[in-house]
Amino acid sequence: MRLEAMSVKIPHVKGHPNRLPFEGILTLVDTASDKAPAGARGHRVILTRSAAEAALPSLLGMAVDYRPGWDGHDAKRKIGLITDADVVGRRLTVSGYLYARDFPEAAEAIRASAPRSMGMSYELADAQVADMRAEVWRLTRATFTGAAILLRDKAAYLGTSFRLAS
Repeated sequence: MRLEAMSVKIPHVKGHPNRLPFEGILTLVDTASDKAPAGARGHRVILTRSAAEAALPSLLGMAVDYRPGWDGHDAKRKIGLITDADVVGRRLTVSGYLYARDFPEAAEAIRASAPRSMGMSYELADAQVADMRAEVWRLTRATFTGAAILLRDKAAYLGTSFRLAS
């Protein structure tokens, strides 16, 4: 068995005012989503482990975004950067930085709610579905284009999480 994690090396700058570290569970692999994600035409989905592992490089350097109300995605509200990604068991974990000085209201809202109620959701392009007629779509290939921070109960996977790292 070979395990591989990926990360972008960003030098540590003690007390950097605009880097607020975070970590989270972006999704679960080889597990059906609890709800249909946006873009899945009402289908629940399974992101296969092999697709997730192959797509890890596409996740690095991608932005995290949010929508006021923390109920979905808004690719034009990018508030952070993903610098690490790994598949651990059934969890696809990520970490990175929020731009806390640039988005103080979002950082404060996250401080008040995470980790109790915050989750994550992935953003994909070029997803390949094994059988479009299946009740649950099995994603066998994809490219990550970003991620969203949202309320856990709004995420397609209720097993996601988001928290500020210490």
